[in-house]
Amino acid sequence: MSTVAAGRVRSSERAQSQSAGVNGLILVTVLLLSLGLLMMTSASVEIGNSTYDDPFYFLKRQLFFVGLGGFIALMTMNVAMRFWYSASTVLLVIAFALLIMVLVPGIGKEVNGSYRWIDLGFYNLQPSELGKIFIVIYMAAFLERHREEVVERWSGFIKPMMILVAAIVLLHFEPDHGAMVILMVTTFSMLFLAGARLHRFLLILLLCLGGVTSLAVMKPYVIDRFSSFLNPWAAEYVYGEGYQLTQALIGFGRGEWFGTGLGNSIQKLYFLPEAHTDFVLAIIAEELGMVGVGVVITLFVLLVSQAFKTGKDAEQRGDLFPAYIAYGIALLFASQILINLGVSTGLLPTKGLTLPFLSYGGNSLLVSCFMAALLVRIQYENALADSKGAL
Repeated sequence: MSTVAAGRVRSSERAQSQSAGVNGLILVTVLLLSLGLLMMTSASVEIGNSTYDDPFYFLKRQLFFVGLGGFIALMTMNVAMRFWYSASTVLLVIAFALLIMVLVPGIGKEVNGSYRWIDLGFYNLQPSELGKIFIVIYMAAFLERHREEVVERWSGFIKPMMILVAAIVLLHFEPDHGAMVILMVTTFSMLFLAGARLHRFLLILLLCLGGVTSLAVMKPYVIDRFSSFLNPWAAEYVYGEGYQLTQALIGFGRGEWFGTGLGNSIQKLYFLPEAHTDFVLAIIAEELGMVGVGVVITLFVLLVSQAFKTGKDAEQRGDLFPAYIAYGIALLFASQILINLGVSTGLLPTKGLTLPFLSYGGNSLLVSCFMAALLVRIQYENALADSKGAL
């Protein structure tokens, strides 16, 4: 076989493996969506029946968002990555405009003391969900344009930090501290993966530590949450700050290895608040056991690993913008998943964060579908580049 022919065979094999990767990512996403619909429905049947006189109220709404998310995903898969590169600055402006609008009286909707939503009539838009991915897209474009500056000079490190600080300030006033943490972790990690010097992070980390300390001092409920997380069973916390965590842990305990059976959860019967949103994992643990939780974690590991692999493939062929977007999406997914898992199992203080694809909620689901579709598009362009290289 000639050298040229052998090269074409190898390139064809790489393209085929990329196609298999695309199918694997889609399969994992569909499995997570299907499992999410099943378990979210199981967790919400009773509250839907008592509140809206329809046990499938939340299922119907979630099916609508799944359909809309599928449409958004199909549209996104057909948009070239260079479009997002050229639109990155506009997306950043939109992100900050939404984060500002939610704080404007009469526009932002207040729920439980937080202004995190904009009421569109038929749908409550959560700007922080869109803001995270839009800022990641801008950061990816910035890192491609200024990679040398990011690696060699302080200015390349400080510029994205200024954008991050502005976003953190706006998120603090909502407040949405979960989104703050996720955005900080993602931005820091993207800068590190782009080659920023490690010692430059030390000063920022010290400032972050000081900010967290001052936040705890200014907002006593933060200290209460931290204290309750350390000992949620204490008499002063078990019916207060530690109530959600203790009820979630009871769900994990009842499920043991193989669960009580689908639909047989007791915790969802008004014992565990937000059972179909932030604490859906506790219902999975109760009904499907630790085996079911293990399946969920395995699917998430496959999703995040596919995202990192997609970024690595793009970086190896020198296309940095899609590589950094893939890394950013992997980090967004990973940080939100880890925080939700940590909160549900008592490893982290209680914080209201949904579990991607599994929790009830249109904002998280639509953005998750959008991010998964971006990964599929990047994989497609990786495979297309390999195929062209074979010619």
